[in-house]
Amino acid sequence: MDQVRELASKNAAVIFTKSSCCMCHSIKTLFYELGASPAIHELDRETNGREMEWALRGLGCNPTVPAVFIGGKWRGSYILQDSSYYDGNYGDSQDSLILYTQHLSILIKKRCISGMHVRTLLTCKSLHRSDNYMDKVMGLASEKGVVIFSKSSCCLCYAVKILFQEIGVDPLVYEIDQDPEGREMERALTRLGCNAPVPAVFIGGKLMGSTNEVMSLHLSGSLIQMLKPYKN
Repeated sequence: MDQVRELASKNAAVIFTKSSCCMCHSIKTLFYELGASPAIHELDRETNGREMEWALRGLGCNPTVPAVFIGGKWRGSYILQDSSYYDGNYGDSQDSLILYTQHLSILIKKRCISGMHVRTLLTCKSLHRSDNYMDKVMGLASEKGVVIFSKSSCCLCYAVKILFQEIGVDPLVYEIDQDPEGREMERALTRLGCNAPVPAVFIGGKLMGSTNEVMSLHLSGSLIQMLKPYKN
């Protein structure tokens, strides 16, 4: 429970979710549309996610996800409770889910008008624009077997590119500092889980990580095995 409270207090807005939960996705999207960039913790991807879920239940979260914290304070699933949760009244189709999402959006906007939570949300507002940049990054990452997002002035990026060339792989390289939308792409890479946005290495369309992760794979011998299908 202490870990949950600590994570919940590190950002102005924090959401505990599960990657397979459609309602969690809807809540995250609503926060993004409000201009907020909440910290997201996917319980099904955390090594101690089961314990964190029990801790959330102990705090009163029912359902346990999505669990929303604003300003370090637990708001539980108040948005869902206010709309009688997703109990089937909207149906199960994609169109019904969109209608329900619109309903949630109205509820949040009403709360913003009343000033109950909007001040805290605005403290974590960023230049986040839309998920189009994440789509752009993932689209570019899938254009070739091995893709590296880099900066032309980054020495670590240069080292990683040389490593791949020495292994016999010719990666597709995107220098984001030479792209007009490079700043937004860098933010998208961070949201995808890159601890350091560059170099960001994708193999087979999947994010492998940055310098530390790539070097660890190389030292263990795993990197060469992964790159075999993409050698010249």
